[in-house]
Amino acid sequence: MAFAEYDRYDALGLAGLIAKKKISAREAVDEAIARAEKLNPKLNAIVFADYERARDTAKGKLPKGPFAGVPILLKDMRAGAKGMPTRNGSRYMPKILADHDSTLVARYRAAGLIPLGKTNVPEFGILPTTESKLYGPAHNPWNLDHSTGGSSGGSACAVAAGIVPIAHATDGGGSIRIPAACCGLVGLKVSRGRITQGPDFADSTSGLSVDNVVSKSVRDTAAALDASCGLDFGDPYTAPPPEGSYLDGIKRKTKRLRIAVCYKALNGKDLHPDSVAAVKKTAKLCESLGHIVEEKAPPLDPGVLTPAFMTLWAANVAYALEGLARATGIPPSTDVVEGLTFGLYEAGKRITAVEMMAAKQSMDRAARAMVQFHDTYDVWLNATLGAPPIKLGVINVDEQNPPLAFAPILDYVPYTAMQNATGQPAIQLPLNTNKAGLPIGVQFVARYGGEITLLKLAAELEKAAPWADRRPNLKD
Repeated sequence: MAFAEYDRYDALGLAGLIAKKKISAREAVDEAIARAEKLNPKLNAIVFADYERARDTAKGKLPKGPFAGVPILLKDMRAGAKGMPTRNGSRYMPKILADHDSTLVARYRAAGLIPLGKTNVPEFGILPTTESKLYGPAHNPWNLDHSTGGSSGGSACAVAAGIVPIAHATDGGGSIRIPAACCGLVGLKVSRGRITQGPDFADSTSGLSVDNVVSKSVRDTAAALDASCGLDFGDPYTAPPPEGSYLDGIKRKTKRLRIAVCYKALNGKDLHPDSVAAVKKTAKLCESLGHIVEEKAPPLDPGVLTPAFMTLWAANVAYALEGLARATGIPPSTDVVEGLTFGLYEAGKRITAVEMMAAKQSMDRAARAMVQFHDTYDVWLNATLGAPPIKLGVINVDEQNPPLAFAPILDYVPYTAMQNATGQPAIQLPLNTNKAGLPIGVQFVARYGGEITLLKLAAELEKAAPWADRRPNLKD
């Protein structure tokens, strides 16, 4: 293989070349490292490099997994990997090298994936853009002045730029789907309880956040889910068991689906014309494939869910910072965390147990309402983002008043946090670009446990409107 063709392969494609001995795992890892060293100075996607350990792994005997020999990057949140730090994008987090792998990373290794290092994140994954004070901004490979999204912005940036074909990501309010939309990738937010956070975590952000990957292809996403899902005793949630292999499942014909579609935000506000155009184009594509598409909004009230979401988010920020204070002996302040983080910490400390319970109950009621909605509609189609990827610098991380800090982006993320509240799966697909050449994403939402419905539909759409040849130009 000519190494110039490296970024034309998805993860399973690279694994196939390695299995057929057309290239070696060491060659794949070396190519990924070479691309990282060339591109990362302008992108700032990778914040911790573990290249020599990756090279040593590639030289050794690899597991006979579906991704044997394929390089992967891990997000600087929750993906504990032996010999690497996890700092959550914060100056407050000590640079301590882990002495063990998380269960998920162990499963990645068992599948044959070779971790190269950690990727850039906003502080504690709070924002839908990746611009922390610790690491600096990650730059969108489609236009370096624009955001990669957040919080898995470094991971999405590295995959879109062709450094690795797949990368770990997490999603607590859209943090897989938003960066995938900004960078033109597939991003599946799985059902609550589908992928374990063990052994070090059990219930990150009160059930809001889940792990998975960002990738180039639907089949990579399906295969990664096969490799990573499964019961881990001690998990507080358990998703319905999968109906066999997800990778095998996407090869089966999709049934005729009834799809609800929204062209406005749930509060009635208009979306950016580029977002509306992307949804309309996707709806027509679905109809052309034989699916029934009807304009219909689900019974979700953002006026109730948004405050409930922020209650849980602020309380969890306060909990995290209190834990760091005990561990480090350093009290939280703007000397060690960003202004927005400190503002959420202060707000979180004021939240009562009654308010926490009320927030959880609001989300549980929304989840019940969505069960009834999906009795009529198999899938809900909407825009992943309310507008094209924002420019860097839009959000002021020094603003200590959370409502003021979030004000510039309230209309930017109109849907994604809803699925974190209800626990449902949702998949972002890179089906569209605007006239400026920026990716414009759409997402599909299914009932709780319905990942196979989303993956089968996504595979059908990928075949009908392929995106594999659409790549950013980073040669200049």
